[in-house]
Amino acid sequence: MTQNPSFASALAAQQPVKTAETDYDIVRRAIAFISERWRAQPEIDAIAAAAGVTPTELHHLFRRWAGLTPKDFLQAITLDHARLLLRDSASVLDAAYEVGLSGPGRLHDLFVAHEAMSPGEWKAGGEGLTLSYGFHPSPFGIALVIATPRGLAGLAFADPGEERAALADMTRRWPKATYVEDRAMTAPIAQRIFDQAQWCAEQPLRVVLIGTDFELRVWETLLTIPMGRATTYSDIAAKIKSPKASRAVGAAVGKNPISFVVPCHRVLGKSGAITGYHWGLTRKRAMLGWEAGKIAS
Repeated sequence: MTQNPSFASALAAQQPVKTAETDYDIVRRAIAFISERWRAQPEIDAIAAAAGVTPTELHHLFRRWAGLTPKDFLQAITLDHARLLLRDSASVLDAAYEVGLSGPGRLHDLFVAHEAMSPGEWKAGGEGLTLSYGFHPSPFGIALVIATPRGLAGLAFADPGEERAALADMTRRWPKATYVEDRAMTAPIAQRIFDQAQWCAEQPLRVVLIGTDFELRVWETLLTIPMGRATTYSDIAAKIKSPKASRAVGAAVGKNPISFVVPCHRVLGKSGAITGYHWGLTRKRAMLGWEAGKIAS
């Protein structure tokens, strides 16, 4: 007796994951299916059927393997194609329809969820936005403060003679924005950042975080690390429910645009070793020591 192919696929999707099949084979089939049919925005049931497992099995396996869900992966591919279209001068409306979304509203929601900005703002690369910046003395060398009308957008550090390199590193985040040196505007922000007497939970410093959904989850978790305490990349991965994503967490920590305020310096290696800091390990050690001294006093 021959079976209808669609029935056979559905039947296969309801069977348990076979012990003879590796996780990789299942994830590979799911990724291939999504990569080939992303424009149709397939539902999890269709992806799972193609992978030969149930939707629930695929959801958990994919997340364990890749650190994100099949839906997240589909959204990431959709977003990548939307970026290319917008970069090539497509309108937001045309880009939305081209990537298989029902309209610009869904594309807007996708961008805001993953980029913390609208597709129009992303397409503009900050064009039309004026960012103020200033270099200020700090306990950890020269601090570069970048601010927008929405709040603190960037905080970087440099040694004498490296100021322009630090500025170039940070301005890549908003490549078409207008940058205006305005120390008078950024000085009060710098003073508030490094003067513990001005730290007030009731009036928190407003910050603008721009990154992917995964990066934002990592950065928000960093904000929960108390002063004087430290955590590890694996602990953060566990807290954001992606226990196998320690390396991805490390990459997200390294991309943190607001150093010190979003305390990526409080993240240590699994052994407790002080590892990896975009602005130098010496500066990371200095920050940890400075905070320990503040607590002791």
